[in-house]
Amino acid sequence: MTTAAVRVDHVTKRFAGHTAVSDLNLTVPAGGIFGLLGPNGAGKSTSIRMMMNIITPDEGSVTLFGMAGTGRDLAHKVGYLPEERGLYPKMKVLDQLIFLGEIRNLPRPEARRRALAWLERLGLSDWNLHKVQDLSKGMQQKVQFISALIHEPDLVILDEPFSGLDPVNSKVMKDVVVEIARSGRTVLFSTHQMDQAEKMCDRVAIIARGEKVLDGTLSEIKAAGGKRNVALSFYRDAVQASRVLADRKLVDRVEDNGATAEAQLAAGSGPDELLRALVESGAGISRFEVIEPSLEAIFISKVGAEAARPIAREDANA
Repeated sequence: MTTAAVRVDHVTKRFAGHTAVSDLNLTVPAGGIFGLLGPNGAGKSTSIRMMMNIITPDEGSVTLFGMAGTGRDLAHKVGYLPEERGLYPKMKVLDQLIFLGEIRNLPRPEARRRALAWLERLGLSDWNLHKVQDLSKGMQQKVQFISALIHEPDLVILDEPFSGLDPVNSKVMKDVVVEIARSGRTVLFSTHQMDQAEKMCDRVAIIARGEKVLDGTLSEIKAAGGKRNVALSFYRDAVQASRVLADRKLVDRVEDNGATAEAQLAAGSGPDELLRALVESGAGISRFEVIEPSLEAIFISKVGAEAARPIAREDANA
């Protein structure tokens, strides 16, 4: 049995009477991309800080690679990009990355070689000798991203890694994340942008108001998350199709837009059954596309729109 990269068992964390995380259970398998999702203030960063042993849970336990605690013994195996950026502003970019590599047990020449390679890859070579404070926020974010990866950790934990990046730089970093996962290592990243996770993650857990509401593979969550719709269009008169779409054993409801329609499948009905009925009716189908519910739509249907909103409170980073 493969040891999980991260295991969170019945973890609860409170701040001044506010419960930021409540009885949270998570298992992050080794290998692949795991998304920790939810609105701002849901408890994502607090959960990650407990995984990193920055703060300790009031109840429950966290293990990484089957080991309790995340101190120096595991530092070489974990890379962490916090939501709050923490670089030394007056230190030169290259010197900073070499230093951060050295404290993760890399020999100085190897730390320098890796730093230069990463800076080249992320388009920062011209800024090697500049102080961090001279860089834009997006460039600083890429430098800290490199610092989380320079020692080639087995587990990479990224807290809102793409926040504030332009589309080009966001894609560059996403490509790196996918490459890490394909190499057999584990990436856990948090985000409130569920469409990002939907495109990248193998598994996700969604939390709201400190509690887990969904957990599983994307296919499992979508299969259990609600009814699928079918987008339709026809290249000739759709009279035959309208008779099929009126069959409530196949279709719950139809939004008819003339030449196009969107049908919500009835409980127990599948897209193959609807397609077969339409073909047998002689309907001239030019488009038949199954539309799965988005993660955000599933989340809102599960917890309601109110719980999906960010929490307004002093500890906004939780």
